[in-house]
Amino acid sequence: MVEKLRAGLPLTAKEQATHENGLAAVVLELHKQLDAAVAAAYGWAPDLTDAELLTRLVQLNQQRAAEEAAGTVRYLRPAYQAPAGAGNEQLSMREGLATEAVSSEAAVARREWPAGLAQQMRAVRDVVEGSTGGTLTAAGVAGAFAGKVRAGQVQPLLESLAELALLRVDAEAQTYAA
Repeated sequence: MVEKLRAGLPLTAKEQATHENGLAAVVLELHKQLDAAVAAAYGWAPDLTDAELLTRLVQLNQQRAAEEAAGTVRYLRPAYQAPAGAGNEQLSMREGLATEAVSSEAAVARREWPAGLAQQMRAVRDVVEGSTGGTLTAAGVAGAFAGKVRAGQVQPLLESLAELALLRVDAEAQTYAA
């Protein structure tokens, strides 16, 4: 029915009743708003035909494939995905691999999990403060310790440190930063 409304085709009596009861016009308007928002995000005119949209998407895909083949990574959310210091939304794969190598070397040198609560709090804070990626999840912090330290053990400590304003928390992303 929404497709008929989009195309401007007449509705049958049954479709008209469904349209009035089901608010198909609202759904159609929401689809139009979403289409316009997506077009604006790409910098395209909102009234492109399906064929024009498909052509542009294929061209965009070819551009991204060429970038990947050249070794460039394009981050959609650089603040969360890009390694610290990347500073923009692109990074060569070589830089990314070097960062991964440093991170994996750091992971090999894991800390011992302290026995006392105060020492655990300090150790967790030190891990977050020393994070090169800027933010860590509870699982990421737990991974910095040798042995079987679980995210469930670390989470209450992170929450306490955030309550004391010793760490910043992004509740939506469930990450912590110094």
